[in-house]
Amino acid sequence: MMKDLTPARIVAALDKFIIGQNQAKRAVAVAVRNRWRRQQLPEELRAEVGPKNILMAGPTGVGKTEIARRLAKLVNAPFIKVEASKYTEVGYHGRDVESMIRDLLDLALHMVRAEQTEVVRQEAERLTEEKLLDALLPGGGHLAAEPDGEEAQQRQRTREKFRRRLRDGEFDDRDVEVVAEEKAVPVGMMAMGGFDQIDPEMQNFLEKLIPQQQKNRRLPLREARKLLFQQTCDQLIDREKVTEMAIRRTEQTGIIFVDEIDKVAGTDRGYGPDVSRQGVQRDLLPIVEGSTVTTRHGLVRTDHILFIAAGAFHASKPADLMPELQGRFPIRVELDDLTKDDFVRILTQPQNALTRQQVALMATEGVRLEFAPDAVEAMAEIAYHVNRNTQNIGARRLYTVMEKVLEEIAFTAPERTGEAFTIDADYVRRQLAEISQKEDVQRFIL
Repeated sequence: MMKDLTPARIVAALDKFIIGQNQAKRAVAVAVRNRWRRQQLPEELRAEVGPKNILMAGPTGVGKTEIARRLAKLVNAPFIKVEASKYTEVGYHGRDVESMIRDLLDLALHMVRAEQTEVVRQEAERLTEEKLLDALLPGGGHLAAEPDGEEAQQRQRTREKFRRRLRDGEFDDRDVEVVAEEKAVPVGMMAMGGFDQIDPEMQNFLEKLIPQQQKNRRLPLREARKLLFQQTCDQLIDREKVTEMAIRRTEQTGIIFVDEIDKVAGTDRGYGPDVSRQGVQRDLLPIVEGSTVTTRHGLVRTDHILFIAAGAFHASKPADLMPELQGRFPIRVELDDLTKDDFVRILTQPQNALTRQQVALMATEGVRLEFAPDAVEAMAEIAYHVNRNTQNIGARRLYTVMEKVLEEIAFTAPERTGEAFTIDADYVRRQLAEISQKEDVQRFIL
């Protein structure tokens, strides 16, 4: 429950996956906790309390996106990542900035529908099983008019036998004929790219006009089961309720991570790319300030969506953003460059640490893999050294280092089942000899 997710507990949960960056973790933890606090306020005051949007500044690969993504997962909030540089102001070629809200709502709909599917799962599975039995048995296997008659009892016994065999998977490969429901999209609309390429209000209007079509399909039973289960869930789930819940979740708990915000920072000189950058900022402003966006599922208010913007800010600074947009990101945090010690911790401490991943992957081939402490130190040192002497890509450098170290073992693993390997510092240095011994590291793949 959100009540139990105190800022300290949120930070502790993030610590399991992200090394360092305590200032950023604390900032997002407080921002999320403030959402819960707002919900406890009287309604008239609740509407006045806006989200404390966050601006993160720091080099690539230090955890900006991962902090936001893990946070959203922790609180079960709809989350999308967008890149500011992919948008252009209205009238130019590019995506409309309002599309991020529509994408967020689509994700919320998927989340709510998945939750409602679990609510109706037991009944949906029961009805699906009955439909499959109808398809398997001659004449559908329905009971006779007189339920107490001998024929009806025989049909019932036969149906129960088939039910046991069905549950045992005996019929999974048998073809059965089922009725599939689908909407036919007109050919002209398909040429335009489907519903998603037209105005949201027109989408809604056309979807209501196009009726569901029923079509007989012959499928292996295992595939027919999935199709029938999906159709049955559609019948049992209240679509209007799902839409209403998804819109409310989008508005109240949605999180949008706007990456590369530094790419649209700049002053408007009246010509060149700065005009487009200023245009994107102007289009972003009402979304972040709070506006109503039209979607094919209804109107969505953006007043209480949490926006987390991030950028490296190598060639610009947050002050280069429009003053109005700066004001909508009151919380500023700067993320630190990763040190060698950070790399050591990243390789070993998180639940999804790279060393643990590789051990698990090799275990699927029957190969036992172990990393000696000095091997971890060596990989961390090389990754740190390459980042300092070439482009700094943060923790992402470790992926390349790890793949290079394990290249030979990974390639030959299927033929070496039952063998055990201990990766030590000498092995790491041999595998990475080219880049660790050359001064001109830019020439090499790492």
